Amino acid sequence: MMFEEIFQKNSQWVAEKLSVDENYFANLAAGQHPEYLYIGCSDSRVTAEDLMGLQPGEVFIHRNVANLVITTDNNLNAVVQYAVERLKVKHIIICGHYECGGVAAAMNPSDMGQLNSWLQALRDVYRLHRKELDAITDEKKRVDRLVELNVREQCINVIKIDHVQRSWYATGFPTIHGWVFDVRTGRLIDLDLDMYSIFGEVRSIYDVVRGDRE
Repeated sequence: MMFEEIFQKNSQWVAEKLSVDENYFANLAAGQHPEYLYIGCSDSRVTAEDLMGLQPGEVFIHRNVANLVITTDNNLNAVVQYAVERLKVKHIIICGHYECGGVAAAMNPSDMGQLNSWLQALRDVYRLHRKELDAITDEKKRVDRLVELNVREQCINVIKIDHVQRSWYATGFPTIHGWVFDVRTGRLIDLDLDMYSIFGEVRSIYDVVRGDRE
């Protein structure tokens, strides 16, 4: 596709939106009030609004390779703080996806330059769950399982962030969700993670707001 085609498609998109609602862009310009923060993979096949069936303005989005929540990542922390403190999102969604190249690379170590340090976090997830993963003989199923376990670990990482903890204790929100998008079927899969119980297991280590006083 040539760049000119992109701008032509943009013009068509604008016309389509205005044909349905003449105030569409005026309403967009008025501000955003999303209830969801979506942290997903940068993979070009996984677009948050499309797979969730939502419209612009309904979901705040952060994407990176393999949907990692690195608590020392200033970009990620800025997104989370803004979403929680300013936008008052009610839900934080960590969404991985099957056929994830980053996850597959983490299970097959090789020198990938700048990606080496980034994928280290994924390899840590593999190390934490190596016994379970190495017991899976089917390679595709093993990678799929690491996708799921990675989502779980990133959900824990979100709760480690002080902005999230303060809001959690003050309001009960945001609720943390772990999902996987199956690119083979188009279906979203809710991993049904009970993050209150999961965080309870490690609260004495990571709770920076209340510690283990309660």
